[in-house]
Amino acid sequence: MGPGDKKVKELKDKMGALGIKPGDIDETFIRSSGRGGQRLNKVASCVHLRHRPTGIIVKYGAKRSQNLNRFLGLRLLVEKIDETLHGTSRTDTATEKLRRQKQRRKRRSRSKYTS
Repeated sequence: MGPGDKKVKELKDKMGALGIKPGDIDETFIRSSGRGGQRLNKVASCVHLRHRPTGIIVKYGAKRSQNLNRFLGLRLLVEKIDETLHGTSRTDTATEKLRRQKQRRKRRSRSKYTS
């Protein structure tokens, strides 16, 4: 069970657009932390990714599958690299959108009840 081919292709395209080469990424697998007992102590499913040119490090181990953790960790690493290169992040954009929505609702509510 892993990510779909379409999502992997999109991630590779985004890496190409940002100029990230797979050879620039150091990948090691370590044991996850947290609850889980034997299934966590036995298998190294947490991925530790490091982008050598920028020095950005990502550790991802939320899922039990090594392959899925690799994909999600790589996606997070690409997002962080994009954020450092272009300045804005996806969370900043989402927060800004939510703030605008709240302002719009506040204006509508004021005009509705102050007539």
